[in-house]
Amino acid sequence: MTAEGRRYASVVGPARCPDDVAAIAHEVGRGLATAGFTVVTGGEGGAMEAASRGAREGGGAVLGVLPGTDRARANVHADVTVPTGIGHGRNLAVVASGDVVVAVGGEWGTLSEIALAGVLGRPVVTVAGWRLEHLGALPDGVH
Repeated sequence: MTAEGRRYASVVGPARCPDDVAAIAHEVGRGLATAGFTVVTGGEGGAMEAASRGAREGGGAVLGVLPGTDRARANVHADVTVPTGIGHGRNLAVVASGDVVVAVGGEWGTLSEIALAGVLGRPVVTVAGWRLEHLGALPDGVH
């Protein structure tokens, strides 16, 4: 838990995803919100939007960290948006904002977020996405 008593969970996943991955992201967002987490996403579509919608439906708050400078690109479920203007560099801001990172599905951007979370020492949970193996075992903090 953070010093201010709030818990944050970053949900990362592909901007373009099949319906089954979006459904999982939705349930992850809802479950996190129900458990009292503020949900942080990359703020745009696909798995990010599905997780945001789930979090809002679960009564939670959603922070969207956008890669560009145009707030209009944010999905409608983000309560607060942060336009960064730093493109893929925003992946670091997304994972650094969470106490835990949940990766749902995945493309290359999702893999970069998993790696950045590991570098920052954030615990990572992967769901229906990247399978990570390192010398026969997952790296510490990845579940």
